[in-house]
Amino acid sequence: MTVRMEERGRFMRRTVDNPLDGAAVDRLMRRAVEATSGTYPHPNPRVGAVVISPDGTVRNVGAHVRPGTPHAERLALEGLGDTAGDTMVVTLEPCSHHGRTPPCTDAIIEAGIVRVFIGTVDPDDRVSGRGVAALRDAGIEVVETGLSAMIEGNDPGYYHHRRTGRPLVTLKLALTLDGQIAALDGTSQWITSPEARRDAHELRAAHDAVLVGAGTVRQDDPELTVRIDGWDGPQPVPVVFKGNRPLPKDAKLWQRDPIVVEPTNNGAVSINDSLRDLARVGITSVLVEGGAHVARSFINADAVDEIVVYIGARLAGGTGLSALAGPFATIADALPLTFTGVDRVGPDLKINARIERNT
Repeated sequence: MTVRMEERGRFMRRTVDNPLDGAAVDRLMRRAVEATSGTYPHPNPRVGAVVISPDGTVRNVGAHVRPGTPHAERLALEGLGDTAGDTMVVTLEPCSHHGRTPPCTDAIIEAGIVRVFIGTVDPDDRVSGRGVAALRDAGIEVVETGLSAMIEGNDPGYYHHRRTGRPLVTLKLALTLDGQIAALDGTSQWITSPEARRDAHELRAAHDAVLVGAGTVRQDDPELTVRIDGWDGPQPVPVVFKGNRPLPKDAKLWQRDPIVVEPTNNGAVSINDSLRDLARVGITSVLVEGGAHVARSFINADAVDEIVVYIGARLAGGTGLSALAGPFATIADALPLTFTGVDRVGPDLKINARIERNT
């Protein structure tokens, strides 16, 4: 390893001839991603950072935990003392603007970091490309790793939110093997097993908001909370699409300060306008839980991005209530899907799918 001093940008920087190979960068980026486990910084991105000494030793790891707290890059540099000549591996392009916290690019430049590997460029208009430019202007080598798929898969709601101005919408369904979500008398407890219901609570935990219709509030009186033993993360924001009738005054949801979306003058809720409104208040992902009319409305509005279906190990053996209200008139109406996962959850099946759209 060779170390020499050069005047680069505003700082005297050590130039270190120890380029990390692709396997090492991949391993370090995965470590940065793992550091974000259990963090809930939305509407900010989930970011992890690793600082590496010139001899390749990992010196520190940081992750952005909650909104308003220090960002991953600053936490990774904290308490290290002399970091001149060090390398940083960070999952996302460092920010270069003032928000609740100062720009991370300033901290990296002032620390004397000579090389930064980034997982992906930030799609946020306030940052995109500017963070990379600020680092390069200061004489720092910036390497874009091509690991965007891994990074975005760790925080899909954020990237969808910044690119589209809408939250990522996941439709969750629980049904029998022959496609029924409830019996004709409305009973549906329990189509799925305790294991599947716990998994569904983990799905809630992965979303910023959980959305239901007024009918679900009247019939089930849900709390829409994450109920997992030991859970200490944030609770998703409850969202209710209200019809023209008043909601029950004693509903449990009133204790959680829900967002209630009122119908427009034509008596219906504008789904796409409502999603943009939710995005503006910082909600990056929404889990739609029901019921059949709400689910169909989201499908009709072309507002669903992903679907999670829990198939209980039960056979209804007849026609009760289907997952989506309304007729299935012709096969041409069927939406094309890509299955992204099929798993056993207890005795049940869990299917993940993505709706394919022509682009």
